[in-house]
Amino acid sequence: MKIRATMATLALSVALSATFAATPAFADNSQQSKMTTCNTQASGKKGDDRKAFMKDCLSSGPAAAAPMTQQQKMTACNKSATGKKGDDRKAFMKDCLSNKG
Repeated sequence: MKIRATMATLALSVALSATFAATPAFADNSQQSKMTTCNTQASGKKGDDRKAFMKDCLSSGPAAAAPMTQQQKMTACNKSATGKKGDDRKAFMKDCLSNKG
């Protein structure tokens, strides 16, 4: 009985360590990346000029994402079409692939 408990504990610890190893300790969020980008762009500015630039840069929205390539669209549509079959899938894929963006 003691061996089973030990094996269960060992299996649980391996599973947990694998889970936490895959997760970065400090995940990059949009505000952090925006701050890094704005700081890089603000190099050379000083005082009120830098303060005004940083305020404007940090308050601006995210940059527009590049449009999806045809291959990316196909991958996304295939993933969304899971479970559909026949004419239903064909119609879904046609509509999905013809959408702009």
